[in-house]
Amino acid sequence: MRLHQIKPPSGAIHKRKRVGRGDASGHGGTSTRGHKGHKARKGYSLSYNFEGGQMPLVRRLPKRGFTHRKKEVKELVNLGLIEKIFNENDKITPELLVRVGLVKTGKNVKVLGEGVIRKKVEVHAHSFSALAKEKIEKAGGKTVLLPEK
Repeated sequence: MRLHQIKPPSGAIHKRKRVGRGDASGHGGTSTRGHKGHKARKGYSLSYNFEGGQMPLVRRLPKRGFTHRKKEVKELVNLGLIEKIFNENDKITPELLVRVGLVKTGKNVKVLGEGVIRKKVEVHAHSFSALAKEKIEKAGGKTVLLPEK
């Protein structure tokens, strides 16, 4: 096979529609534009935000402030709950927090410093508050920072 022998598959090439060439052509009269109305006139162009008479998205959104629905939200865990649920020398990971029911997904876990911790634990999380980090290390524990997803 040579380059000059390559042809498109049958049915892929269509004859160009020639409008306004008389009634016998099948595209005469109104030239496929229908009768009257905006789209039948010359010079008509649809605006980029036209939604068929529905209120356009730009006008449906509030003028000030807009919260994106898919915004990544941090899942928060307090030290008081870690103290209550886990034992001494436990390795606490986001997967374990999901299993216990402290967080829903474990995708973006932040540990906060509310409450008291006396147990020596190793906590793996995506972020820590300064107070939480200080309290865990003061109790003899360890904080491991995970990369954010």
